[in-house]
Amino acid sequence: MNDEQAELHQLRAKIDRIDRDILKAMSERAECAQLVAKVKLRNRSVEDDVVFYRPEREAQVLRDIMELNQGPLSNEEVARLFRELMSACLALESPLKIAYLGPAGTFTHAATLKHFGESVVAMPHQGIGDVFREVEAGSTHYGVVPVETSNEGMINHTLDEFVNSPLSICGEVQIRTHYHLLAPKGVDGNQVNELCSKDSAFASCRHWLDEHWPNVKRSVATSYEAAATTALVEGSRTAIVAGEVCAKLFGLQRLAGNIENRPNQIARYLVIGKDRITTSGNDRTSVMVTIKDEPGALYRMLEPFYKHGLSLTRLDSRPALSGEHRYHFFIDFTGHWDSAEIQAAINELSGVVLDVRLLGSYPLGVL
Repeated sequence: MNDEQAELHQLRAKIDRIDRDILKAMSERAECAQLVAKVKLRNRSVEDDVVFYRPEREAQVLRDIMELNQGPLSNEEVARLFRELMSACLALESPLKIAYLGPAGTFTHAATLKHFGESVVAMPHQGIGDVFREVEAGSTHYGVVPVETSNEGMINHTLDEFVNSPLSICGEVQIRTHYHLLAPKGVDGNQVNELCSKDSAFASCRHWLDEHWPNVKRSVATSYEAAATTALVEGSRTAIVAGEVCAKLFGLQRLAGNIENRPNQIARYLVIGKDRITTSGNDRTSVMVTIKDEPGALYRMLEPFYKHGLSLTRLDSRPALSGEHRYHFFIDFTGHWDSAEIQAAINELSGVVLDVRLLGSYPLGVL
Protein backbone atom coordinates (compact mmCIF):
# COMPACT_ATOMS: atom_id res chain seq x y z
CA MET A 1 0.00 0.00 0.00
CA ASN A 2 1.54 3.30 -1.10
CA ASP A 3 1.27 6.60 0.82
CA GLU A 4 -1.83 7.79 -1.06
CA GLN A 5 -3.67 4.53 -0.50
CA ALA A 6 -2.73 4.55 3.20
CA GLU A 7 -4.02 8.11 3.62
CA LEU A 8 -7.28 7.29 1.85
CA HIS A 9 -7.68 4.19 4.00
CA GLN A 10 -7.35 6.26 7.16
CA LEU A 11 -9.81 8.90 5.93
CA ARG A 12 -12.38 6.27 4.93
CA ALA A 13 -12.04 4.59 8.30
CA LYS A 14 -12.67 7.97 9.95
CA ILE A 15 -15.73 8.53 7.75
CA ASP A 16 -17.06 5.11 8.74
CA ARG A 17 -16.70 5.99 12.43
CA ILE A 18 -18.44 9.34 11.89
CA ASP A 19 -21.26 7.62 10.00
CA ARG A 20 -21.82 5.26 12.92
CA ASP A 21 -21.93 8.24 15.29
CA ILE A 22 -24.42 10.03 13.02
CA LEU A 23 -26.62 6.94 12.86
CA LYS A 24 -26.55 6.60 16.65
CA ALA A 25 -27.45 10.28 17.09
CA MET A 26 -30.31 10.03 14.57
CA SER A 27 -31.69 6.98 16.37
CA GLU A 28 -31.53 8.79 19.70
CA ARG A 29 -33.33 11.77 18.19
CA ALA A 30 -36.04 9.53 16.76
CA GLU A 31 -36.50 7.88 20.17
CA CYS A 32 -36.88 11.32 21.76
CA ALA A 33 -39.47 12.23 19.15
CA GLN A 34 -41.40 9.08 20.07
CA LEU A 35 -41.24 10.05 23.74
CA VAL A 36 -42.59 13.51 22.91
CA ALA A 37 -45.51 11.84 21.15
CA LYS A 38 -46.18 9.60 24.17
CA VAL A 39 -46.21 12.62 26.48
CA LYS A 40 -48.69 14.38 24.20
CA LEU A 41 -50.90 11.30 24.05
CA ARG A 42 -50.85 10.76 27.79
CA ASN A 43 -54.29 11.23 29.31
CA ARG A 44 -55.78 11.93 25.88
CA SER A 45 -58.76 9.85 24.84
CA VAL A 46 -58.86 10.94 21.17
CA GLU A 47 -55.61 10.87 19.18
CA ASP A 48 -56.99 13.21 16.54
CA ASP A 49 -56.94 16.04 19.11
CA VAL A 50 -53.17 15.76 19.53
CA VAL A 51 -51.00 18.10 17.50
CA PHE A 52 -47.68 16.44 16.64
CA TYR A 53 -46.46 18.94 14.04
CA ARG A 54 -45.65 22.45 15.27
CA PRO A 55 -44.53 24.81 12.48
CA GLU A 56 -43.17 27.39 14.89
CA ARG A 57 -41.06 24.79 16.71
CA GLU A 58 -39.66 23.45 13.45
CA ALA A 59 -38.78 26.96 12.27
CA GLN A 60 -36.97 27.66 15.54
CA VAL A 61 -34.97 24.42 15.28
CA LEU A 62 -33.93 25.10 11.70
CA ARG A 63 -32.90 28.68 12.46
CA ASP A 64 -30.81 27.49 15.43
CA ILE A 65 -29.13 24.85 13.27
CA MET A 66 -28.29 27.42 10.61
CA GLU A 67 -26.79 29.75 13.21
CA LEU A 68 -24.66 26.93 14.62
CA ASN A 69 -23.46 25.79 11.20
CA GLN A 70 -19.80 26.54 10.52
CA GLY A 71 -19.58 24.88 7.09
CA PRO A 72 -18.40 23.60 4.75
CA LEU A 73 -22.05 22.70 3.96
CA SER A 74 -24.22 25.76 3.28
CA ASN A 75 -26.89 26.83 5.77
CA GLU A 76 -29.61 25.92 3.30
CA GLU A 77 -28.21 22.44 2.73
CA VAL A 78 -27.85 21.79 6.46
CA ALA A 79 -31.41 23.01 7.09
CA ARG A 80 -32.71 20.78 4.29
CA LEU A 81 -31.03 17.72 5.82
CA PHE A 82 -32.45 18.47 9.25
CA ARG A 83 -35.91 19.05 7.82
CA GLU A 84 -35.81 15.58 6.28
CA LEU A 85 -34.71 14.15 9.62
CA MET A 86 -37.59 15.87 11.41
CA SER A 87 -40.00 14.70 8.71
CA ALA A 88 -38.88 11.09 9.14
CA CYS A 89 -39.12 11.31 12.96
CA LEU A 90 -42.61 12.77 12.78
CA ALA A 91 -43.69 9.99 10.41
CA LEU A 92 -42.83 7.38 13.04
CA GLU A 93 -46.12 8.19 14.76
CA SER A 94 -48.30 9.03 11.80
CA PRO A 95 -47.19 10.56 8.48
CA LEU A 96 -48.73 13.93 7.75
CA LYS A 97 -51.23 14.00 4.90
CA ILE A 98 -50.76 17.09 2.78
CA ALA A 99 -53.14 18.21 0.03
CA TYR A 100 -51.59 20.28 -2.74
CA LEU A 101 -52.52 21.74 -6.11
CA GLY A 102 -51.58 18.99 -8.51
CA PRO A 103 -51.02 16.99 -10.51
CA ALA A 104 -47.70 15.49 -9.49
CA GLY A 105 -44.61 17.36 -10.62
CA THR A 106 -45.92 20.91 -10.19
CA PHE A 107 -43.97 23.58 -8.39
CA THR A 108 -46.64 23.38 -5.68
CA HIS A 109 -45.66 19.72 -5.29
CA ALA A 110 -42.03 20.81 -4.96
CA ALA A 111 -43.03 23.41 -2.36
CA THR A 112 -44.90 20.75 -0.38
CA LEU A 113 -41.87 18.47 -0.20
CA LYS A 114 -39.54 21.37 0.55
CA HIS A 115 -41.64 22.49 3.51
CA PHE A 116 -42.71 19.16 4.99
CA GLY A 117 -39.98 16.78 3.82
CA GLU A 118 -40.17 13.58 1.81
CA SER A 119 -41.78 11.49 4.59
CA VAL A 120 -45.25 13.02 4.25
CA VAL A 121 -48.12 11.64 2.17
CA ALA A 122 -48.50 14.27 -0.56
CA MET A 123 -51.97 14.16 -2.15
CA PRO A 124 -52.55 16.06 -5.43
CA HIS A 125 -55.88 17.78 -6.19
CA GLN A 126 -57.17 19.40 -9.34
CA GLY A 127 -58.17 22.80 -8.00
CA ILE A 128 -57.26 25.27 -5.28
CA GLY A 129 -60.79 25.03 -3.92
CA ASP A 130 -60.40 21.25 -3.68
CA VAL A 131 -57.32 21.69 -1.49
CA PHE A 132 -59.22 24.02 0.84
CA ARG A 133 -62.16 21.61 1.08
CA GLU A 134 -59.94 18.59 1.83
CA VAL A 135 -58.31 20.39 4.74
CA GLU A 136 -61.62 21.77 6.01
CA ALA A 137 -63.12 18.27 5.96
CA GLY A 138 -60.18 16.87 7.95
CA SER A 139 -59.16 14.48 5.17
CA THR A 140 -55.66 15.97 5.24
CA HIS A 141 -53.70 17.73 7.97
CA TYR A 142 -52.58 20.69 5.86
CA GLY A 143 -52.77 22.01 2.34
CA VAL A 144 -50.32 23.87 0.10
CA VAL A 145 -51.58 26.39 -2.46
CA PRO A 146 -49.86 28.97 -4.66
CA VAL A 147 -50.36 32.62 -3.80
CA GLU A 148 -47.84 34.24 -6.13
CA THR A 149 -45.98 32.79 -9.10
CA SER A 150 -43.55 34.14 -11.65
CA ASN A 151 -45.90 33.36 -14.54
CA GLU A 152 -49.26 34.49 -13.15
CA GLY A 153 -48.46 37.03 -10.43
CA MET A 154 -50.93 36.96 -7.56
CA ILE A 155 -53.25 33.94 -7.59
CA ASN A 156 -56.66 35.55 -7.13
CA HIS A 157 -58.39 32.20 -6.74
CA THR A 158 -56.39 31.53 -3.57
CA LEU A 159 -57.26 34.96 -2.15
CA ASP A 160 -60.94 34.47 -2.96
CA GLU A 161 -61.02 31.13 -1.13
CA PHE A 162 -60.02 32.83 2.11
CA VAL A 163 -63.13 35.03 2.02
CA ASN A 164 -65.41 32.18 3.08
CA SER A 165 -62.96 29.61 4.43
CA PRO A 166 -62.39 29.08 8.17
CA LEU A 167 -58.83 27.89 7.53
CA SER A 168 -55.72 29.75 8.66
CA ILE A 169 -52.34 30.32 7.08
CA CYS A 170 -49.87 28.17 9.02
CA GLY A 171 -46.72 28.73 7.01
CA GLU A 172 -45.18 29.91 3.77
CA VAL A 173 -42.81 28.37 1.24
CA GLN A 174 -40.73 30.08 -1.39
CA ILE A 175 -39.47 28.23 -4.46
CA ARG A 176 -37.02 29.41 -7.07
CA THR A 177 -38.75 28.53 -10.31
CA HIS A 178 -35.87 26.91 -12.17
CA TYR A 179 -36.71 24.97 -15.33
CA HIS A 180 -34.62 22.10 -16.64
CA LEU A 181 -34.46 20.06 -19.83
CA LEU A 182 -35.17 16.47 -18.76
CA ALA A 183 -35.13 13.22 -20.69
CA PRO A 184 -35.41 9.48 -19.98
CA LYS A 185 -32.16 7.87 -18.89
CA GLY A 186 -30.17 6.66 -21.86
CA VAL A 187 -31.45 9.41 -24.19
CA ASP A 188 -28.87 12.08 -24.95
CA GLY A 189 -29.39 15.50 -26.46
CA ASN A 190 -28.46 14.43 -29.98
CA GLN A 191 -31.29 11.88 -30.01
CA VAL A 192 -34.10 14.24 -28.90
CA ASN A 193 -36.57 15.02 -31.68
CA GLU A 194 -39.42 16.53 -29.64
CA LEU A 195 -39.91 18.76 -26.60
CA CYS A 196 -43.02 18.44 -24.46
CA SER A 197 -44.24 20.64 -21.62
CA LYS A 198 -46.89 23.07 -20.47
CA ASP A 199 -47.33 26.17 -22.59
CA SER A 200 -46.34 28.39 -19.65
CA ALA A 201 -43.04 26.49 -19.28
CA PHE A 202 -42.23 26.97 -22.96
CA ALA A 203 -42.96 30.69 -22.57
CA SER A 204 -40.72 30.91 -19.49
CA CYS A 205 -37.83 29.26 -21.36
CA ARG A 206 -38.41 30.59 -24.86
CA HIS A 207 -35.09 32.48 -25.17
CA TRP A 208 -32.94 29.47 -24.31
CA LEU A 209 -35.00 27.05 -26.38
CA ASP A 210 -34.97 29.35 -29.42
CA GLU A 211 -31.19 29.63 -29.19
CA HIS A 212 -30.30 26.00 -28.51
CA TRP A 213 -33.24 23.95 -29.89
CA PRO A 214 -34.82 26.15 -32.57
CA ASN A 215 -35.78 23.33 -34.96
CA VAL A 216 -37.08 20.75 -32.48
CA LYS A 217 -40.82 20.22 -32.40
CA ARG A 218 -42.60 21.51 -29.30
CA SER A 219 -45.74 19.76 -28.08
CA VAL A 220 -47.95 21.29 -25.41
CA ALA A 221 -49.08 19.03 -22.54
CA THR A 222 -51.76 19.64 -19.94
CA SER A 223 -49.30 19.06 -17.08
CA TYR A 224 -45.71 18.15 -16.31
CA GLU A 225 -46.92 14.69 -15.35
CA ALA A 226 -48.53 14.25 -18.77
CA ALA A 227 -45.34 15.48 -20.45
CA ALA A 228 -43.26 12.98 -18.46
CA THR A 229 -45.65 10.17 -19.38
CA THR A 230 -45.16 11.02 -23.06
CA ALA A 231 -41.38 11.06 -22.70
CA LEU A 232 -41.32 7.71 -20.92
CA VAL A 233 -43.13 5.82 -23.69
CA GLU A 234 -40.81 3.06 -24.91
CA GLY A 235 -38.81 4.19 -27.91
CA SER A 236 -39.63 7.85 -27.32
CA ARG A 237 -37.01 10.47 -27.99
CA THR A 238 -38.92 13.22 -26.23
CA ALA A 239 -37.47 15.59 -23.64
CA ILE A 240 -39.55 17.72 -21.30
CA VAL A 241 -39.18 21.18 -19.78
CA ALA A 242 -40.02 21.03 -16.07
CA GLY A 243 -38.77 21.56 -12.53
CA GLU A 244 -36.27 19.44 -10.62
CA VAL A 245 -39.04 17.58 -8.78
CA CYS A 246 -40.01 15.87 -12.04
CA ALA A 247 -36.53 14.40 -12.41
CA LYS A 248 -36.90 12.71 -9.01
CA LEU A 249 -40.52 11.65 -9.46
CA PHE A 250 -40.23 10.16 -12.92
CA GLY A 251 -36.60 9.03 -12.99
CA LEU A 252 -35.49 11.50 -15.65
CA GLN A 253 -31.98 12.79 -16.29
CA ARG A 254 -31.10 16.44 -16.71
CA LEU A 255 -29.74 17.45 -20.11
CA ALA A 256 -29.57 21.16 -19.26
CA GLY A 257 -30.36 23.18 -16.16
CA ASN A 258 -31.72 26.62 -15.25
CA ILE A 259 -32.91 27.40 -18.77
CA GLU A 260 -35.58 29.95 -17.79
CA ASN A 261 -35.62 33.41 -19.38
CA ARG A 262 -35.27 35.26 -16.08
CA PRO A 263 -33.16 33.58 -13.38
CA ASN A 264 -33.87 33.79 -9.66
CA GLN A 265 -37.61 34.16 -9.98
CA ILE A 266 -39.30 33.18 -6.73
CA ALA A 267 -42.83 31.79 -6.34
CA ARG A 268 -44.61 31.88 -2.98
CA TYR A 269 -46.92 29.24 -1.55
CA LEU A 270 -49.08 29.16 1.57
CA VAL A 271 -49.55 26.31 4.01
CA ILE A 272 -53.18 26.21 5.16
CA GLY A 273 -54.63 24.38 8.15
CA LYS A 274 -56.92 24.58 11.15
CA ASP A 275 -54.36 25.47 13.81
CA ARG A 276 -53.43 28.86 15.16
CA ILE A 277 -49.64 29.12 15.27
CA THR A 278 -47.83 30.65 18.22
CA THR A 279 -44.87 32.94 17.72
CA SER A 280 -41.60 31.56 16.40
CA GLY A 281 -39.71 34.81 16.96
CA ASN A 282 -39.60 35.71 13.26
CA ASP A 283 -43.12 35.79 11.87
CA ARG A 284 -45.43 37.25 9.30
CA THR A 285 -49.11 38.10 9.78
CA SER A 286 -51.78 38.10 7.07
CA VAL A 287 -55.15 39.80 7.48
CA MET A 288 -58.17 40.46 5.31
CA VAL A 289 -59.65 43.94 5.68
CA THR A 290 -63.00 44.94 4.18
CA ILE A 291 -63.66 48.61 3.41
CA LYS A 292 -66.24 50.69 1.62
CA ASP A 293 -65.34 52.20 -1.75
CA GLU A 294 -65.38 55.82 -0.63
CA PRO A 295 -62.94 58.77 -0.50
CA GLY A 296 -60.28 58.42 2.18
CA ALA A 297 -61.06 54.78 2.99
CA LEU A 298 -57.67 53.48 1.86
CA TYR A 299 -55.82 56.19 3.79
CA ARG A 300 -57.74 55.44 6.98
CA MET A 301 -57.02 51.73 6.55
CA LEU A 302 -53.26 52.19 6.18
CA GLU A 303 -52.72 54.89 8.80
CA PRO A 304 -52.74 52.55 11.87
CA PHE A 305 -50.00 50.41 10.30
CA TYR A 306 -47.81 53.47 9.80
CA LYS A 307 -48.60 54.89 13.23
CA HIS A 308 -47.50 51.71 15.01
CA GLY A 309 -44.42 51.10 12.88
CA LEU A 310 -45.60 47.94 11.12
CA SER A 311 -43.83 47.03 7.89
CA LEU A 312 -46.25 45.99 5.16
CA THR A 313 -44.84 43.36 2.82
CA ARG A 314 -47.85 42.93 0.55
CA LEU A 315 -51.13 44.68 -0.25
CA ASP A 316 -53.65 43.24 -2.71
CA SER A 317 -57.33 43.97 -3.28
CA ARG A 318 -60.31 41.99 -4.51
CA PRO A 319 -63.88 43.23 -5.04
CA ALA A 320 -66.30 41.84 -2.46
CA LEU A 321 -68.82 39.56 -4.16
CA SER A 322 -71.31 39.87 -1.30
CA GLY A 323 -71.98 43.58 -1.59
CA GLU A 324 -71.58 46.57 -3.88
CA HIS A 325 -68.89 49.20 -3.44
CA ARG A 326 -66.85 47.07 -1.04
CA TYR A 327 -63.37 45.68 -1.34
CA HIS A 328 -61.36 43.02 0.47
CA PHE A 329 -57.72 43.97 1.04
CA PHE A 330 -55.24 41.20 1.74
CA ILE A 331 -52.38 42.63 3.79
CA ASP A 332 -49.15 40.97 4.92
CA PHE A 333 -46.90 42.56 7.53
CA THR A 334 -44.02 41.50 9.74
CA GLY A 335 -44.63 40.38 13.32
CA HIS A 336 -47.02 38.09 15.19
CA TRP A 337 -50.69 38.84 15.85
CA ASP A 338 -50.23 38.52 19.62
CA SER A 339 -47.63 41.30 19.86
CA ALA A 340 -48.64 44.52 21.61
CA GLU A 341 -47.93 46.82 18.66
CA ILE A 342 -49.97 44.73 16.25
CA GLN A 343 -52.88 44.49 18.67
CA ALA A 344 -52.81 48.26 19.09
CA ALA A 345 -52.84 48.79 15.33
CA ILE A 346 -55.68 46.29 14.83
CA ASN A 347 -57.77 47.94 17.54
CA GLU A 348 -57.47 51.28 15.76
CA LEU A 349 -58.01 49.70 12.37
CA SER A 350 -61.21 48.00 13.53
CA GLY A 351 -62.74 51.41 14.23
CA VAL A 352 -62.33 52.74 10.68
CA VAL A 353 -63.10 49.72 8.45
CA LEU A 354 -66.03 47.36 8.00
CA ASP A 355 -64.19 44.22 9.10
CA VAL A 356 -60.74 42.88 10.02
CA ARG A 357 -60.09 39.15 9.94
CA LEU A 358 -56.91 37.36 10.90
CA LEU A 359 -55.85 34.92 8.19
CA GLY A 360 -52.83 33.73 10.13
CA SER A 361 -49.58 34.51 11.91
CA TYR A 362 -46.87 32.08 10.87
CA PRO A 363 -43.09 31.65 10.70
CA LEU A 364 -41.27 33.30 7.84
CA GLY A 365 -40.03 30.69 5.39
CA VAL A 366 -36.69 29.33 6.61
CA LEU A 367 -35.65 27.59 3.38
